[in-house]
Amino acid sequence: MVKLKKAIFLDRDGVIIKVSIENGIPHPPESIHEVEFCEGAISALQELKNTDFEIIVVTNQPDVARGKTSLKKVLEIHNFIEEATTISKFYICPHDDSDGCMCRKPLPGLLRSAADELNINLKQSIIIGDRWKDITAGQAVGCTCFFINANYSEKKPIPPFVEVKSLRDAVNLILEGGRDQYHTK
Repeated sequence: MVKLKKAIFLDRDGVIIKVSIENGIPHPPESIHEVEFCEGAISALQELKNTDFEIIVVTNQPDVARGKTSLKKVLEIHNFIEEATTISKFYICPHDDSDGCMCRKPLPGLLRSAADELNINLKQSIIIGDRWKDITAGQAVGCTCFFINANYSEKKPIPPFVEVKSLRDAVNLILEGGRDQYHTK
């Protein structure tokens, strides 16, 4: 019998790398030249390497479907992130809402794909995201959810989740102890 692993799923934009905010809505960098890491993200990710969690990025990238960027540019950004952090597992949904795909968060398709391919126990795993869609996807499969509240002008997730200010804050809580010690809303 294969022993299942646990994972920390990370949204990309607004969690690992900075976003630009227009009218209260976050927008990802369009090219590698615009990529800046969120404060404390690199050190937080390096600390996670020393845990028994698989570190996996799960990201919606609808600008590919919208023609605002290319999959090649998205992959260049992922290669840049991998070089800086050693994260090597990226799951991407390049679709828009109207495509109706199962991989686009808030649906949990990306999480389920990663779990199937990498032998992940989703109920022992964590998701860290900055949008309601990240949290809803995690809740759908039983993950512990950390919500980075950046006060975007969009709906907020429905509890339960742990509210934090950054990836650094979430990692500090994760490293302090077990699942039962998180204070959820």
